[in-house]
Amino acid sequence: MSNSNIIIREIEQKDNAQIEAAIRGCFHDFDIPLVGTAYEDVETTKMFESYQNNNEVYYVVELDRKVFGGAGIKPLKDFETEICEIQKMYFAPEIRGKGIGKPLFEKCIEAAKTLGYKQCYIETISSLKAAIHIYETFGFKHLEAPLGNTGHSSCGVWMLKNL
Repeated sequence: MSNSNIIIREIEQKDNAQIEAAIRGCFHDFDIPLVGTAYEDVETTKMFESYQNNNEVYYVVELDRKVFGGAGIKPLKDFETEICEIQKMYFAPEIRGKGIGKPLFEKCIEAAKTLGYKQCYIETISSLKAAIHIYETFGFKHLEAPLGNTGHSSCGVWMLKNL
């Protein structure tokens, strides 16, 4: 499996089941709580439909015509005008550690700028060290408390970046 076959593209309707499987699989692989996280989000079952407004986008990572992960940008709930949130960045085991995180993250940051956001927010759990390292590398700063109203009470790491 080489990185040259990997495509990062906008989500399509046909991707829903595969991206849901990739997202949900990560929770079991990393022992992430199922309650108070994206595992419970209604949109996890209908990702294409959940990212159709003008101020949001979701990208999937495709390899050999199969989706193994993705990430998206959405307005941060209760801060809709200025701050977006990078959401649902998850990778199936097949593509972890292959250097896909950074280009996907860059694509999300560029989309956030293009969509006119001033800041970008992200939240995660402390055990996902590799993800947190990527966020720090991109200039995200740790916050003392969460922003917005994501419903993700199990996330204990909150970060923000000026765009």
